[in-house]
Amino acid sequence: MKLPPPRLKGQLTVEEAIAQRRSQRVYAEEPLKLWELGQLLWAAQGITDPKRGFRAAPSAGATYPLEVYVMVSAGGVEDLNPGVYRYIPEQHSLQPIKAGDFSGELCRAALNQPWVEKAPVKIVICAVFERTTSRYGERGVRYVYMEAGHVGENLYLQAEALGLATVAVGAFHDDEVQKILGAPGNHKPIYIYPVGRKP
Repeated sequence: MKLPPPRLKGQLTVEEAIAQRRSQRVYAEEPLKLWELGQLLWAAQGITDPKRGFRAAPSAGATYPLEVYVMVSAGGVEDLNPGVYRYIPEQHSLQPIKAGDFSGELCRAALNQPWVEKAPVKIVICAVFERTTSRYGERGVRYVYMEAGHVGENLYLQAEALGLATVAVGAFHDDEVQKILGAPGNHKPIYIYPVGRKP
């Protein structure tokens, strides 16, 4: 499913987004728009240099070990069915993985943190470590986690610029999250980012 093209100009400066950025765990009961979800995913892993395939976040040796999954609650995004999707950066599109609302299951896997269930959208960052360790050996593991941090900050700042709210969630049972996503065995969950509109 093709997403609306990303917008390259916004209302908020980078400086303002940095100053205003906060972790937020309460969200309005309002859906996101499809273009807003697309904008968040572009900020996380979107292609910013089509000629060379470079993405929005820096990556050691341009190995791009991260895979971005999206879990959409029932009524969470306008014009998008509830389910689990995988973001495809090269086409700026969503690949459907599983249909249905799995918010409750993800919440339980995340140690019952209620904001995980209540957010209309959950962005899950997974890592395929061998993409980077095949080039850099064991040190590549460190680079993968660094890259996940770059992506997370992009998500925070893009959410702020859109008037949305998010929080980085690192406490969860990895195997359970992976199973809920329907992700391959080598796609290891690193972060969950619940996203919603500011109340």
